[in-house]
Amino acid sequence: MTAHEPEEPGRGPGTLGQPPPACPERARTPGGRRPLDRSLILREAVRFIDAHGREQLTMRRLGAVLGVEAMALYRYVPGRDHLLDGVVETVMDELSGLTLERERPGTWQGFLQQTAHGVRAIALRHPRVFPLVATRPPAVPWLRPPLRSLRWVEAFLQGLRHYGLSNRDSAHVYRALSTFLLGHLLLESATRAGEPRPDATAEVDSAPTDELAAHPLVAELAHELADDTFDDEFEEGLAELVDRVVERSAGPRPS
Repeated sequence: MTAHEPEEPGRGPGTLGQPPPACPERARTPGGRRPLDRSLILREAVRFIDAHGREQLTMRRLGAVLGVEAMALYRYVPGRDHLLDGVVETVMDELSGLTLERERPGTWQGFLQQTAHGVRAIALRHPRVFPLVATRPPAVPWLRPPLRSLRWVEAFLQGLRHYGLSNRDSAHVYRALSTFLLGHLLLESATRAGEPRPDATAEVDSAPTDELAAHPLVAELAHELADDTFDDEFEEGLAELVDRVVERSAGPRPS
């Protein structure tokens, strides 16, 4: 139990970590009732955060969505912190399917681009979950956010080794990619996490004119500043990243 969630009524000593019952409760899902299990709980937790945000997630609310008592969830997930860890694990599994489990491109540059696009796809698919992926405590403190899953980093480094990159170059690529993704995708996911954005003209027209009047340059550039250019910025930044890695690394060169 965490400080963020009050104790569940009737939840006494010895209830946490118990093995699942022989006949598990049946949870409510879009496809009908099905046996409750850890995977189902975690997938529903991801959907809940996508819809309502991490701050709204409690065991009671998640149980209500699944049509079971919160106590039933504790048989599979010991508490909210473990639930959030499982959410990150679930999203990282999804990311692996988009990146490291796909057929490898012919060059390490293509592999890096494929990986970066897969991470961005996950950040845009789960903009309210992605900051959680980036900020959960890592298994080892020297892994950089946003991708600090030992399993994922191991597979990524194996991919770089497949292309003949040295240990030094592989570490540099990991650090450079992490820094690029963290800076770009945390900003973009925060932008996407709210209500759907209107077009730039509507946003500018709805801005408080009395406040803008005191800041003439901001007002003059309002349409340019409001433009959604994330797609172009990501592609340009990724191309620059690849070029920087090539210039710095002694081994890899463009094909």
